[in-house]
Amino acid sequence: MAAYDLKGKKVWVAGHRGMVGSAIVRRLASEDCEVLTAGRGELDLKDQAAVRAWVEQQKPDAVFVAAAKVGGILANSTYPADFLYDNLMIEANVIEASFRADVEKLCFLGSSCIYPKFADQPIVESALLTGELEPTNEWYAIAKIAGIKLCQAYRKQHGADFISAMPTNLYGPGDNFDLSSSHVMPALIRKAHEAKIRGDKQITIWGTGKPLREFLHVDDCADACVHLMKVYSDLEHVNVGSGEDLSILDLTKLVCEVVGFKGDIVHDLTKPDGTPRKLMSADKIRSLGWKPAIGLMEGVASAYSAFLARSDVAA
Repeated sequence: MAAYDLKGKKVWVAGHRGMVGSAIVRRLASEDCEVLTAGRGELDLKDQAAVRAWVEQQKPDAVFVAAAKVGGILANSTYPADFLYDNLMIEANVIEASFRADVEKLCFLGSSCIYPKFADQPIVESALLTGELEPTNEWYAIAKIAGIKLCQAYRKQHGADFISAMPTNLYGPGDNFDLSSSHVMPALIRKAHEAKIRGDKQITIWGTGKPLREFLHVDDCADACVHLMKVYSDLEHVNVGSGEDLSILDLTKLVCEVVGFKGDIVHDLTKPDGTPRKLMSADKIRSLGWKPAIGLMEGVASAYSAFLARSDVAA
């Protein structure tokens, strides 16, 4: 299939205020296309009639579905109905409205949590639906799996050029640095910074620090999604990751180096380690001609700069 050219196209980024959506908007600035956005005050993506009317009026040529209700383990456990219903509605409304309005191409963004809890490592795309999900975020995962299947169903039944991308753990500008709900990377950046400001002699991390995790800068993720929009057209979703992982302890050391915290790293062994390893295979996206450009040290430095630019951060 010929490459899809974004030049001169109207491209809707649903969820443009989120970390991934805003990165896609930044990436599209160099594509000579018109970017369409609609804030929450203008368009409720859970409202089917409103979404259909907006898409009919705006007539986008291409769509990135980066909108989602997201949160950590606590939020998923507390609001399972919200995470399932809201995400099902958002993706169903955007995908159906895009089909009705003859959108040429659509890219749906999922999450690595779609995979079975005990999937073989590195996790290949075909591992989807081969085992039980991680219970702490299954509501979100099931909604994301439904989005993948919806894109596949429209492709099978209607020939719609709808694809799906599955990003790994993302970090960077626009991240959530709230210690009660953030993921490990922004949490470590905040903890190291605040320890440095206070002059602490040590910082504490959960567990042994041995679990391995994969990270990708959000601007690399956006670049991968634009690349897939241009070159990929098939039923199966595509993993978007670095293909490399490191231990939580090594990540902590790197963050401390970037932040400038010189103290010791202490382990709270009363806290759980979590899954020993979670690495997605990057073979498929590499075969499509894409690889990340932002190294971890450079990426953490940019994430720290974004954190320091926040109004609520003490310098």
